[in-house]
Amino acid sequence: MNEITEKTIDIEKILHSKLGSKARYVPRLLVKWLKKIIHQDQVNAFIWEHRDESGVEWLESTVRYLKMDIRIIGKENLPPKDDGKLYTFVSNHPLGGQDGVALGSIIGRHYDGRFRYLVNDLLMNLPGLAPVCIGINKTGRQGRDFPRMVEAGFKSDNHMLMFPAGLNSRKQKDGSIHDLPWKKTFITKSVECHRDVVPIYFSGRNSERFYRIAKFSDRWLPFNLAMIFLVDEMYRNVGKHFDIYIGKPIPWQTFDKSRTPQEWAQWVQEEAYKLRPPPPPPVGEGLVSPITQGLERPKKA
Repeated sequence: MNEITEKTIDIEKILHSKLGSKARYVPRLLVKWLKKIIHQDQVNAFIWEHRDESGVEWLESTVRYLKMDIRIIGKENLPPKDDGKLYTFVSNHPLGGQDGVALGSIIGRHYDGRFRYLVNDLLMNLPGLAPVCIGINKTGRQGRDFPRMVEAGFKSDNHMLMFPAGLNSRKQKDGSIHDLPWKKTFITKSVECHRDVVPIYFSGRNSERFYRIAKFSDRWLPFNLAMIFLVDEMYRNVGKHFDIYIGKPIPWQTFDKSRTPQEWAQWVQEEAYKLRPPPPPPVGEGLVSPITQGLERPKKA
């Protein structure tokens, strides 16, 4: 974990840790832009102000800092913390920042801090978050360690919180915001470790700019360019309202041989999206205007 200083997040140090000696070839203008787009000064000021907090306490402070207005529907579906069982919580990932913070604060508080995220290893640069994270980088040496790290998380004495899509939601052709297909890891490990699965649906969306960048990045680039903009999207979403729908636990025995693990993952994803209320009908659809009600069309002569 990084030492907490007034400059805990340092883009230049992060670039050097990722690129080594090649970091010196990164243009200075690009470094300056990166500092701006990740709000380096603002983030460092928050980290420094809350340097004595970690885990759930830090997450709750972050929720307040981001002025998140949260409504929880189905909180009674959270299993009791003293039932002697461990659970896998899985959610859609519409935002990439606030959703993880909010769910971590809710689940962490309910279970007295006994939970862990599987997250991108870049988030391990946040000292307050690191104690409840298992950092994952699917490239290089750590990529080879991915199965072992997941195994250790599921065999620990902690509940697991996962975003099985791996990336945050993308805009679809019909204009809806939806996750990519969920990966099967949470199914196979939950069955292996006898963990029931709790589906969650989190409302929210990012900006149109973000979805344009994500579409370009997913199609043309060998890396996730959109991820760089997630901190900026987080600040754009300050003060917004979010609904969180928590479903009933699905027994691990449900995931039998009648479907493949990938098919079961898709089924759970569909169950999570069913938790949200149906969208309201378009204006005028299925409604009768009080002005025209009871009036007949004039008959043609």
